[in-house]
Amino acid sequence: MINKKKLWFLTLFSLILVLSVYYITMPSELLLTNNSNYVKEDESDDTDVVMDVEESDVLEVMKNKDLEEYLDKVDSLKLILTNKDTSVEDKNEAFEQMKNLNINKTEEENLEKKVNTELNLKSFVKINNDQIKVVVLAKEHDTALANKIMRFIQTQYEKKMYITVEFK
Repeated sequence: MINKKKLWFLTLFSLILVLSVYYITMPSELLLTNNSNYVKEDESDDTDVVMDVEESDVLEVMKNKDLEEYLDKVDSLKLILTNKDTSVEDKNEAFEQMKNLNINKTEEENLEKKVNTELNLKSFVKINNDQIKVVVLAKEHDTALANKIMRFIQTQYEKKMYITVEFK
């Protein structure tokens, strides 16, 4: 039979165990309290905050904006698919558009990974039909590097793609 002391011990022990597992699995960015990116202009006025933006943040913003647009399109297509008043043709068209969106998204992610691993460059890739826009983080804006990126991406496709490279 379990008495009150054992029950309290087990309860507190399980609580400590759950909290420790949570702490271990928590992302390391949340644990760091590095406030060096934030510089206050005036201590009396808390509304004016200057923030340093790193170059990699530009790519993250672009990726997040693209993801938001993608999710908005998918949500609107899901509404069409789940609406009972929509015709079968419209549902089929919405399904095809959703399938094409998913294919484009996976191609973009694959190209980003390949550019990152093969060419050792951080990049953002946006595909629109046969046009591919690549935004690369690089200190030097070199035409030879842009040409190398364009050739590398073109080797991934059989048909002619119109590739643009932008340096940030």
